[in-house]
Amino acid sequence: MEAECKSVHDPFYCHHQRGNCSGHFMSMKPEMIGAKAEDRRVLFPGPIVVGAGPSGLAAAACLKDKGIPSLILERSNCIASLWQLRTYDRLRLHLPKRFCELPLLPFPSWFPTYPTKQQFVAYLEAYVRQFDIQPVFNASVVAAEYDAAAGFWRVRTVSSGGGSEKERTEYVCRWVVVATGENAEAVLPEIAGMEEFKGSVVHTSLYRSGDVYRNKRVLVVGCGNSGMEVSLDLCNHNAHPSLVVRDSVHILPREMLGRSTFELSMWLLKWLSVKTVDRFLLLVARLVLGDTSKFGLRRPQVGPLELKSLSGKTPVLDVGTLAKIKSGDIKVRLVGHTPPRSIDKVLPCLLSLHLILWNSGAPCRKADHGTWSRICRWHSGRIRRGNLGNRLPEQRTPLATSTHPSCSIYSVPMMHYNISDTDDFFRPLL
Repeated sequence: MEAECKSVHDPFYCHHQRGNCSGHFMSMKPEMIGAKAEDRRVLFPGPIVVGAGPSGLAAAACLKDKGIPSLILERSNCIASLWQLRTYDRLRLHLPKRFCELPLLPFPSWFPTYPTKQQFVAYLEAYVRQFDIQPVFNASVVAAEYDAAAGFWRVRTVSSGGGSEKERTEYVCRWVVVATGENAEAVLPEIAGMEEFKGSVVHTSLYRSGDVYRNKRVLVVGCGNSGMEVSLDLCNHNAHPSLVVRDSVHILPREMLGRSTFELSMWLLKWLSVKTVDRFLLLVARLVLGDTSKFGLRRPQVGPLELKSLSGKTPVLDVGTLAKIKSGDIKVRLVGHTPPRSIDKVLPCLLSLHLILWNSGAPCRKADHGTWSRICRWHSGRIRRGNLGNRLPEQRTPLATSTHPSCSIYSVPMMHYNISDTDDFFRPLL
């Protein structure tokens, strides 16, 4: 571990110690990498992991378990910054804890079925201590480029701390693991008439509790899980929320037939097709929740599990919001309508799918480039800890453009893992 730490903090350590290290990477001189003279250069023997959220921590722990050193680069000043700094106080896991535990360390047995935000963060901090994970904080990745001549990745960061002097660092490695999460950036949507609105607009990433909105009229834009739960929290604090419905949405009860809806779905998918399970879920949902379209919440034409596997759109698991909508305590408004003048606050509840960096360093979505290479995205396991699409055959989605066969970059999905799949994931690194 001492050698690993020195290799991080001393850019020339690996060069000086090349006699004690194996592989041509460790013996490469810094001058061969082509880094700019003003950059701080770090040669690292293992994978660089971008992001210190749950997925990044899990990747680092699994790599260490295989005897592979890794280094996490995190743009914030803490682990799981989305959970710690940009979520509301009443947040709980929407899935039972056994589906959300990270590899190699289960949740404490005394945790409730649906751990709170504070409990989940405490679990992640214990996870970091357990595996002695030491991320580099305040390091914002601005580019990740493959140097075909040298045969390595060059990952460039800029310090994101509060100082006026921004330190630039170039990390040189053979592998890059992207674990930046699905919801990295806030989105402020355009709403007709917003420029005439005299109240304040606050993104939900800055929302903590409905207490400060007591007796105020709040327009919540977005009817996903966050928008629904924020609306419920506002209502419970005697605010007057209205929910803007921008699209069709699947709403399911969090539990069905005495079991978690997610757990029941995974159990049924062992024997039935996705479409059959979707029909069952929608039948039970209608019996339990009624016809949601009567309240302005239309369902998509595609079933909830199939829609998740095709587009990544997650169904809403109801924790009490629908009852407030039925009672009229939460109003539903159609998208495109001008915000009423009686509204005091607007709360957008939308986040972008800011997943990866292209070779140019720019964030992208799947359709940003027409040319794909053999570089692939790794998806999580296919059994009990899998994601909503884990009944489907394993998918590999191209991630970045390169023509070099040894160019390796991986993307890790959020939160759901299957320990048995880690051998397949890390085999190229062994």
